[in-house]
Amino acid sequence: MTSDIEIAQSVTARPIAEVAGKLDIPADVIEPYGRDKAKIPLSYLETARAAQKARGGPAKLVLVTAISPTPAGEGKTTTTIGLGDALNLIGKRTAICLREPSQGPVFGQKGGATGGGRAQVIPMEDINLHFTGDFAAIAQAHNLLAAMIDNHLQQGNGLNIDPRRITWRRVMDMNDRALREIVVGLGGPAHGVPRQDGFDIVVASEVMAILCLADSLADLKARLARIVVGYTYTQSPITAADIGAAGAMAALLKHAVKPNLVQTLEGNPALLHGGPFANIAHGCNSVLATQMGMALADYVVTEAGFGADLGAEKFIDIKCRKAGLYPSACVVVATLRALKFHGGVALASVNQPNAEALGQGLANLERHVTNMSQVFGLPCVVALNHFTHDTDAEIEMVRQRLAPLGIKVILARHWADGAKGAVELANEIVRLTDHAPAAPSFLYPADMALLDKIRIIATRIYGAKDVTADGKTLAQLIKLEQAGYGHLPVCMAKTQMSFSTDPKLKGAPSGHLVHIRQVRLAAGAEFVVAICGDILTMPGLPKKPAADAITIDDNGQISGIF
Repeated sequence: MTSDIEIAQSVTARPIAEVAGKLDIPADVIEPYGRDKAKIPLSYLETARAAQKARGGPAKLVLVTAISPTPAGEGKTTTTIGLGDALNLIGKRTAICLREPSQGPVFGQKGGATGGGRAQVIPMEDINLHFTGDFAAIAQAHNLLAAMIDNHLQQGNGLNIDPRRITWRRVMDMNDRALREIVVGLGGPAHGVPRQDGFDIVVASEVMAILCLADSLADLKARLARIVVGYTYTQSPITAADIGAAGAMAALLKHAVKPNLVQTLEGNPALLHGGPFANIAHGCNSVLATQMGMALADYVVTEAGFGADLGAEKFIDIKCRKAGLYPSACVVVATLRALKFHGGVALASVNQPNAEALGQGLANLERHVTNMSQVFGLPCVVALNHFTHDTDAEIEMVRQRLAPLGIKVILARHWADGAKGAVELANEIVRLTDHAPAAPSFLYPADMALLDKIRIIATRIYGAKDVTADGKTLAQLIKLEQAGYGHLPVCMAKTQMSFSTDPKLKGAPSGHLVHIRQVRLAAGAEFVVAICGDILTMPGLPKKPAADAITIDDNGQISGIF
């Protein structure tokens, strides 16, 4: 069978200026990065908004989310791309907005993250590796702040920073468990002040979150300045502005803050920008890219990371709340394979018909759909990604189970057929967006106590009985509220594999407890992170990492990403 990367490499990319032309962006506006990718200057946003207003009103935002992910695969990014292509095919001016892939999962377990089959964005190899250098710039800005903190300690510690209470760790865009906990400053007085430190992955960096939530360069600078990096001996907060790093950090992000323009295999425009993980961060592409897409197109198809309990909840309660956006409709992606895995079938057997397991696994889909349609009030459709071994009886079983919820199930074939395979889905989205909610429906009000926000997410979205936390964590939450951060939304850091904090609990577990192990303040990003269960902010590589299969030949042709 032809691999995804072979399919991508078989397509000749259109010149990026031609792709920009589909959105009426003049060729002299874009900033090309080679022949097939470019950045769009932030200065063009107001021009695009004026043109959009002249076309007749605001664009319709479509959110693509999914069931709880499994090793059997769901195809959320593939569906986002296929749906965008199909909307363009039926004559709707559409832009796709996606996150940039992290090299951690590319070289780790997941592999590439640019779609699959005939529904991909290209250049696939560039996007999955260095792309336009955004992640490198984010890492540099983050680590500059870390270096300046340690330099401040070395140069006399005029701010009276307590080295034991420095909360700003270092980052790199790779899964490297050996760096989770380290000690810096060893080697004597000339080498710094010894203290415990550690690394997170770049996609967990608050700088990444800030870049993805800022709505202008000025907002980016202001948010960077508000980052809390630690506390003094009297427990007063120290910010990036206090350290004197915010301006230089913003300078490093001068180009990274601009959305990236690429194309699908069918030559349609896609904006890829930012890449926070949804299990440890807020899981959405940048506000600026989404706003740019909505100014340039009449339909914008975007995705939120992992299952709807994580990515979609954060998309709405963090991104939409901050940016003044709200989706007009929602697609929940599933496969029969993944549903049977949630029903208890081993991965090796998910291709075999199994009505009993499918029936049990459908509970996961039903809960996600109920959350999106009833809790958040979004018109919803289920995209059932097709595999050749799917049976008509099992497909009909899914349709019958979702019918009482008023949810249509559409068999999607974009992986094999490209845009043509998602036309039915595109037509349903056009219909659903005509019934968009009149007002946003958030899960909790901003003035609710932080612990109550965590509790309502756990009970209403995860099906939990309650949340638990030790005295130290509860005291942290109270301290954050007393410091004026109680109005911030909560970003849950939790395993993506289950509604619970136990990745082994499949389906739709209920009555469980969600344990909050730690809370972290992201004052610049403007949310509070609640770290649940055993989730890690620096992943490790699996026993057989995807990097084992990735190589390059003597002609520069890369293989093995997919």
